[in-house]
Amino acid sequence: MAELPINSAAGPEIRLEALHVGKPRSIGLHRGRSVLSAIGKVRVELASPLVAVGNENIEGDEQADLAVHGGPDKAIYAYPAEHLPVWAEELGVSVRPAFFGENLSTRGMTEETACIGDVWAWGDVCLQISQPRSPCYKLALHTGRADLPKRFIASGRTGWYLRIVQPGSAPVGGSIQLIEPHPAGLTVLDAHRATLPGGVTDEILARLLALEPLAASWKAMIRRRLTELGSRV
Repeated sequence: MAELPINSAAGPEIRLEALHVGKPRSIGLHRGRSVLSAIGKVRVELASPLVAVGNENIEGDEQADLAVHGGPDKAIYAYPAEHLPVWAEELGVSVRPAFFGENLSTRGMTEETACIGDVWAWGDVCLQISQPRSPCYKLALHTGRADLPKRFIASGRTGWYLRIVQPGSAPVGGSIQLIEPHPAGLTVLDAHRATLPGGVTDEILARLLALEPLAASWKAMIRRRLTELGSRV
């Protein structure tokens, strides 16, 4: 097993409740055209105790449109299992892991506590939180809920993407450890709210835009919103 950078201020254990991967397939029609997406995931069963994780993907996981999905900053998508019962109540349907197309269904951390730049140890794999998730129309096609992308954004229950800092082998279930909490302490929820009018203070906006681990595409989104609002931050 590779040596991981352990910080004495390491945080709590995150529980991996389910692991899912998927390959592109047609999920429906949009503007008269068939849409390919890998948002529909299948569970990796515990019969396979370890999964290989490369530089940009978990083994068996792919993306259909690399222009907007996947890549180094969106290699793995994690979603808190704590949110699933809330969504089930709000939507009136069964909401199970991978409902939102997540790879990792986790427990123990939410958008309010997960910070941009935090480093996780998952087996001998190192991951770093890079940005929140901003859904597109494919989430609506996948779930059959046209209203879901807007509700998803309004809720702040976005989950987050992780980049793969160190590839290797990872367990299909069990624990993930927060080994390097980022000192800036800027949360996934802060980064999400920064894209909403009046969502965060100017001071938080400036700190996010200067935060090295925050994905460049997310910083660009923040800047576009600021331009639209006429902000000088």
